[in-house]
Amino acid sequence: MIARIKTFIPAGLKKQIKLLLHKGNKYTCPFCNYSSKDLSIIGVNLPVLIEKQVVGGGERRGGCYNCDSTDRERLLLVYLKEKLNIASIAKEMNVLHIAPEKNLANILLKLDFKSYILGDLYTDGYSYPEYVQNMNVLNIPYDNNTFDLIICNHVLEHIPTDTDAMKELQRVLKPGGKAILQVPISKNTLKTFEDFSITDPKQREMLFGQYDHLRLYGQDYVQRLEQSGFKVNRINISSEFIKYGVNEDEELFICEKMP
Repeated sequence: MIARIKTFIPAGLKKQIKLLLHKGNKYTCPFCNYSSKDLSIIGVNLPVLIEKQVVGGGERRGGCYNCDSTDRERLLLVYLKEKLNIASIAKEMNVLHIAPEKNLANILLKLDFKSYILGDLYTDGYSYPEYVQNMNVLNIPYDNNTFDLIICNHVLEHIPTDTDAMKELQRVLKPGGKAILQVPISKNTLKTFEDFSITDPKQREMLFGQYDHLRLYGQDYVQRLEQSGFKVNRINISSEFIKYGVNEDEELFICEKMP
């Protein structure tokens, strides 16, 4: 009997082979500059995400093979670099980044902001660097009108009293400042669905698209933001920057605090 010989390929070599196989010129990652012919599969294909056409959720080709950035992270970076021209105004800005994404935070940490505050309620569970503060978005420990820019990407769907969080973000934003408040949102549902009697993680996954989501946002998301004191600019820049592997359907919710 011939014994099978197992071949072990070092992880680093596996990655190099993967990068060679997917190399191309269709997409270029704005984080790591890796150019590829396609994107890696991310997300899960739950029935509710398909039925409700949830943008920002579901299985899709949206990952970078090299740095693992996602389509929604890349969209934020593209907006900050190409539309806000963040590097040129960094010295004048106080920035708050809630639940900071690693790739995006690493880019922003290199800019010369007046201040760049990173915070999350779960600093212990997510192995954040020590400079990420333990912070509750319902009770942000900063004065009124502190920040010129707030980034809060896919956080509000986890918070029971999301409108209270919106009001708190509005409180610490300066008049004329901008808050980028992204959530997974259904394209074909008008009213946000939430039911706080549902506590079982499996049921939440079936109804909201993820075990720790507390609602599925509908097209009334803008109204929830407006009722919390924001002026909302809903824009789609994805078609301009499709080469960066962004989701063509994803819109940005740029919220302003009026003077």
